[in-house]
Amino acid sequence: MKEKSEDLYKYKNKHSGEAKTVHCRRKNHPKKKFFRFLLKVFLVLLSCFLVFTTILIIYISTLTIPDFSNFANRKIDNSTRIYDRTEKILLYDVHGDIKRVQVTSDEISQYVKDATVAIEDKHFYEHHGIRPTSILRALITNIKAGSIVQGGSTIDQQIIKNALLTQDKNIIRKIKEWAMAIKLDAQVPKNDILTIYLNDASYGGNIYGIETASQYFFGKNAKDLSLAESVYLSALPNAPSYYSPYGNHISELENRKNLILKNMYDQKMITQEEYDKTKNEKVVWQKNNTSGKALHFIFFVRDYLENKYGKDVVDTGGLKVVTTLDYDLQSKAESIIKTHVLKNAKKYHATNGALVTIDVKTGQILTMVGSRDYFDTEIPGNYNTATAFRQPGSSFKPIVYATAFMKGYSPNTVLFDVLTEFNTRCSPNSTPLSNNSNIKCYSPENYDGKFRGPVSIRNALAQSLNIPAVKILYLAGIKDSILTAQKMGISSLNPNGDYGLSLVLGSGEVSLLQMTNAYAVFGNGGTYNTPAYILSVADKNGNILESYNQTSNNVIPKNIAAQINNILSDNVARTPLYGPNSGLYFGDRPVADKTGTTNSYRDTWTIGYTPSYAVGVWAGNNDNTPINKQLSGMIAVPMWNEFMSYLLKDKPIEYFSKPDPSLENQPVTNNLPPVKGIYCYSDGTGSYSYSILDSNDSQYSLWKILEDRWIEQNSCPF
Repeated sequence: MKEKSEDLYKYKNKHSGEAKTVHCRRKNHPKKKFFRFLLKVFLVLLSCFLVFTTILIIYISTLTIPDFSNFANRKIDNSTRIYDRTEKILLYDVHGDIKRVQVTSDEISQYVKDATVAIEDKHFYEHHGIRPTSILRALITNIKAGSIVQGGSTIDQQIIKNALLTQDKNIIRKIKEWAMAIKLDAQVPKNDILTIYLNDASYGGNIYGIETASQYFFGKNAKDLSLAESVYLSALPNAPSYYSPYGNHISELENRKNLILKNMYDQKMITQEEYDKTKNEKVVWQKNNTSGKALHFIFFVRDYLENKYGKDVVDTGGLKVVTTLDYDLQSKAESIIKTHVLKNAKKYHATNGALVTIDVKTGQILTMVGSRDYFDTEIPGNYNTATAFRQPGSSFKPIVYATAFMKGYSPNTVLFDVLTEFNTRCSPNSTPLSNNSNIKCYSPENYDGKFRGPVSIRNALAQSLNIPAVKILYLAGIKDSILTAQKMGISSLNPNGDYGLSLVLGSGEVSLLQMTNAYAVFGNGGTYNTPAYILSVADKNGNILESYNQTSNNVIPKNIAAQINNILSDNVARTPLYGPNSGLYFGDRPVADKTGTTNSYRDTWTIGYTPSYAVGVWAGNNDNTPINKQLSGMIAVPMWNEFMSYLLKDKPIEYFSKPDPSLENQPVTNNLPPVKGIYCYSDGTGSYSYSILDSNDSQYSLWKILEDRWIEQNSCPF
């Protein structure tokens, strides 16, 4: 008897012709072992799948489909509420006065149905409630993330998830969701499932259902929606606050609309002609009131909450959110902005304004006014200009001067305020050195068109002179100045961006919120606080999910901040430009401040601060049209002054730390005199010009020729 591992082989001896039988031991081939292993694994997985499927079928049979008719009431019970810092004033109830109108399938435009399927669940008419491939893909994503971050949800699953009103992200809840989605798909026709989804979908705030959304945004019934209108509305449920047509993400909404349109074309729901026509079609959004207070701030906060906790949690999690907003200050700020901007619209064609207040010591946002009126349809008012990116004009100068001070320059450093050409491919007289038509000479002028000759940095900054500012940017360095700005929280500027020397005059785009918080760094002695707008978030059971935690970082030496504070609060130094009793002056109370106007007169700013509060105001037009030039640089000052006066009226006078006088005249190197610039003999008999640049510098001749020309034509001012 042969062993298992042997086989019998017969052969005939070629010499004797005798047949013989031999035993040969068979070798197990590695590939066969591997295939046997795979077969075992497959059988185990198949068994597990069959067991799981059996259990799932039994489990499904025990489930009952939720009552979708009571959906709205359940939403209200689990509404997220947002409060001011006192916790006494309710600013916003996510589902307050919920609006929802049920309609039948026949009362919904086919365009809406197709657009929704195209973006939410393109295999909707093929699957049976769930898509195993989508679940597998989501499972792989979740394993990589270490938590459930993606659900691979079909429209059926989304309906079940909303109906269950539980946002727990665990496998038990997902299995229940899958099971109920399968049962829903088995018991309810596809067209009815889609109708349920469209009646329950959130389109922003308290707007639920396609009929309500259609009436709210376009003033028509859902059955009458055009293809373009349908595609836009279908873009909203994914993130209603983010994609709001009244918010700051219009380009993102446009991109999502185009994605849906492309999906519809690819899925043969529309023709090439319809696709081409609708891609560039503009719709008219109807303006409506949204209940709530401080709505620019509220939707700023809601964006944060949705990004962190998810839209579902914000919609139905019953969160209690306590914000940093001071509603008394907010109300006053809204009133002041509206009153002044309506006047400015008539006098200066500046139809809008914004105001931000920040607690200097903590970084907490106390007010955020994004327009003259959130509900104003003319501007439109619900666009938040407090967080929009605009050019800051001369209000950017203190950041550049602070960078120069960190490199050894001081308030006493002397610069020449003379007409200066800065393009080294041009002559000092601003003519190109070659016939290249692409050469653009650059010789900026001051606000008043005058030149003052040699001036100290103190006077140059206090009086907002442009030529010295451009020179100080060159000396400080563009990249280093942008890095300083970034450390102060201005993240919108790119260190590798092609801003040129006009950066110091405001060619880079920033937001009012960023700029106000950057000025707060000066008031806080050089310490940056991350802007804060949440004091606490609690779930519906009172468990604290997050609370305010101050994050600070010293980004500017304390003495440098003290130098900037000293200059910007020096009323004597700024008097030649603003006068002795301007809206920037608060008598015995030190207030540091700076105005700014872009060269094109599209934006005007006033930002000021004390050791406790920073307030920034912007005035201009949402559509970026210019303001009337006459006194345009000062139109933000009156509203800034009125609000700052209200803010400080009951507050004790605070003083900025004084700069260390021993550091004022320190040389940058041992080879340079204490104060860089021009010097005159004390008896006034002559003058000596000491250029601030090294003779090897590419700008040396451009600066020195015109400096020497000024000295020849004028007596020594010192």
